[in-house]
Amino acid sequence: MTCGNASSIDPEHSRHNLHMTISIEIREDSGVRTLHFGSDWVQGAMRIARPWNLELEYTREMMASLLLLRAPPRKVLLIGLGTASLTKFLYRNYPQAHLTIVEIEPAVVAAARQFFKLPEDDKRLHLVIDDGAEYIMHSNKKFDLILVDGFDKKARTGALETLPFYQACRARLSGDGMMAVNMLTRSRGFKATAARITEAFDDRALVFPSCESGNAVALAAAGDPIEITFEELKKNMLELKEATGLNLQPTLTRLAQAKTCLNNTLIL
Repeated sequence: MTCGNASSIDPEHSRHNLHMTISIEIREDSGVRTLHFGSDWVQGAMRIARPWNLELEYTREMMASLLLLRAPPRKVLLIGLGTASLTKFLYRNYPQAHLTIVEIEPAVVAAARQFFKLPEDDKRLHLVIDDGAEYIMHSNKKFDLILVDGFDKKARTGALETLPFYQACRARLSGDGMMAVNMLTRSRGFKATAARITEAFDDRALVFPSCESGNAVALAAAGDPIEITFEELKKNMLELKEATGLNLQPTLTRLAQAKTCLNNTLIL
């Protein structure tokens, strides 16, 4: 069912008085609210009874980056807001983290506030209406974690899948920072995109096996080399589950089955 569209979104929910250029549609089915840009393509989802949880599998997979960071992230950059799933998860579970969210469409910010419980907190959340690629190219800030999840209504990412963009992301990472990118395996340029990430990070990148939805998450690392056994990953996974409720066991299982890690060790 549709419970809202572009005409029902109050522009006052956005702090930015910019023209809304896309059609926003909000749907609900079986207790899950989803965001659409005028098509059936799902741009994000929230289970109404559990608004802080990560409903979509690929969003959970992007949080596998937390298993590899040497310390909890203090400065995070999110490119693409969607339903604010990643933003809310980090905001709730990492109270020391400051989150910068770059979203190109004011209408998406308005929808996230009105329908998806995006928190109002100027001290910890810095919302920027801008093109994500332009922002990263001109920023001089450093981030412990960069999460890239930006698509238009036709599932295109534009400059967010170019080599200069990924190189800029690497330059903006702190000493042992990480980047996680959501990609679509059915995109004709998927393999080329993965190759550009690998090139930008000097082969320090890993593409997880595709989710059932067709999404695949790539992780890339800066700083000192990472070498971690599956036993250590499992320990980190259990600690993360205890602290946040997020269960990444399916991710670790699929990673092991894909045999991309030699001797049960992930090297990045």
